[in-house]
Amino acid sequence: MKTIVIASNNAHKAEEIATALDFPGWEFHTLRELGLESDPAEDADSFEGNARIKAQAARAASGGKAVLADDSGLAVDALDGAPGVYSARYAGEDATDADNNVKLLAALADVPDEQRTARFVCTLVFIDEDGTEEVAYGTIEGRIGREERGDHGFGYDPLFLPDVFDDGRTLAEALPHEKNAVSHRGNALRELRAKLEG
Repeated sequence: MKTIVIASNNAHKAEEIATALDFPGWEFHTLRELGLESDPAEDADSFEGNARIKAQAARAASGGKAVLADDSGLAVDALDGAPGVYSARYAGEDATDADNNVKLLAALADVPDEQRTARFVCTLVFIDEDGTEEVAYGTIEGRIGREERGDHGFGYDPLFLPDVFDDGRTLAEALPHEKNAVSHRGNALRELRAKLEG
């Protein structure tokens, strides 16, 4: 079996990755599952830069195993692309999802619905055991709603109204398989899978 270290301890993320990249003989483990510590400073100014920092740190911590890291976030047009790379800590270093959503709603309070366009962005960096690197990208377009709805998602999902849903649901109101079929991470994983198969 080939072990791929997921540079994260997010169980939702790990499950989504393992489902999308179900190559025969591959098994995915989070850092915690392997008893590894890796918490590098994510100080790049791009999603790709931060994903690469996480991938390289996890590779070092695992002694050179294959690794997969992602960096993702929300870019809101009316806020000039914010929160962007600061999505997880938009309301501060120890901010919760709820804190971040409150700050986002406050920032957009006076913005009319048609100007609340946004997208989730995901960049994946995969480094194989031999040091070969593949980078994949995914996005999902939508708008920011005015109240949180749904309990299937995390982060900004309860506020995000994807364009691909024509019934007005938020991403957090979609079932996991529905979300994975359209999400930024799902789209990036599909691109990565195609690159690895090619």
